[in-house]
Amino acid sequence: MKVALGVSGGIAAYKAAELVRELQQMGLEVQVIMTEHAQEFVRPLTFAALTGQKVITRMFGSQQQEANVENAIEHIAVAQSIDLLVVAPATADCLAKFANGVADDFLTTLYLATKAPVVVAPAMNVNMWDHSATRENVERLRQRGVAIVEPDAGYLACGMTGPGRLASNAAIVARVLDVLGLKQDLKGERVLVTAGPTREPLDPVRYLTNRSSGKMGYAIAEAAERRGAQTLLISGPTALKPPDGVEFVPIMTVAEMRQAVLDRWPQTTIAIKAAAAADYRPRQRASQKLKKSGNDLTLELEPTEDILAELGGQKGNRILVGFAAETEQILEHARGKLLSKNLDLIVANDVSNAESGFDSDYNTVAILGRNGVERHLPKLRKTQVAQEILNEVVRLRTNGKA
Repeated sequence: MKVALGVSGGIAAYKAAELVRELQQMGLEVQVIMTEHAQEFVRPLTFAALTGQKVITRMFGSQQQEANVENAIEHIAVAQSIDLLVVAPATADCLAKFANGVADDFLTTLYLATKAPVVVAPAMNVNMWDHSATRENVERLRQRGVAIVEPDAGYLACGMTGPGRLASNAAIVARVLDVLGLKQDLKGERVLVTAGPTREPLDPVRYLTNRSSGKMGYAIAEAAERRGAQTLLISGPTALKPPDGVEFVPIMTVAEMRQAVLDRWPQTTIAIKAAAAADYRPRQRASQKLKKSGNDLTLELEPTEDILAELGGQKGNRILVGFAAETEQILEHARGKLLSKNLDLIVANDVSNAESGFDSDYNTVAILGRNGVERHLPKLRKTQVAQEILNEVVRLRTNGKA
């Protein structure tokens, strides 16, 4: 996995050299991006020697390089190639630019251009950290899903004492592993994930389905595998590539999904039902294509099997997580489903929101638990939502289910 490490212009910039080493020890490939002021504290050559990679210091290449298309769009190439953007140290100026969408150098432009998750470790004078403008910028970034590694308190380079010192490399690396899902806290678990829509045939060429893209379920399966679980993904038809290392079972109908789930249920320790399975199917499937006659056509539908309720009835000591994709009374419907289907957790989301939910890379959810847990997450990338769901699963496994 590839990480871009942004280094902005503060005295703590020298600590980023050791951070590079610790990230590399975790098996991560690191490319460093330095702001102009960061180069006043540490030479780019230091990071080039440590990483074996080009250190990006300017928006359009070095002064010696001839201007060309490759240099002009390098920020897009880097944005698409990385799995995570880390900024350490992040100065007050850097936080302000990120929060307000200012893109006047390579690092700030990369922040806007990438869809990868972002981890930011601020470092500055205590008064700058406590200033209301900085606090507002930090809160704005949090609401956008940026992971903030809070600075430590102590003696600062300016001679003052208080919060503002760059967090320890151990704390930064821990957050990086958390966001990337590289913790091995699911080792030994057998996780079953369902994803995507189902298709219920009407005739040989038509079917009933829904708008599910499968992105949420695929993100959960990939995150579970990275966290050490033996992971099975049972998916309806999507345009997505199955995650590496995950056992993959493609299905079409609810009946096929039910059979695939029940066949593997005895070996499962954690089941996360993120699929948008059809609630109804045509009572009869036409053997030939239905022809347009100009008259009204009435379809008689019957309910499909309720896989989630069936699993809840034979859950035992497994952890069972469901989803409630709703358009109204989101929490009320989710709580009812949580109890009626004997779930441990349910993830509720408003699928009528055009900025998150179906087809989007983002989701805005609430995680509810039988043990009283109720967490309302801000709008996050689905990869980050996946990690938060698994964090709650791990807490249940560690603390015991209520």
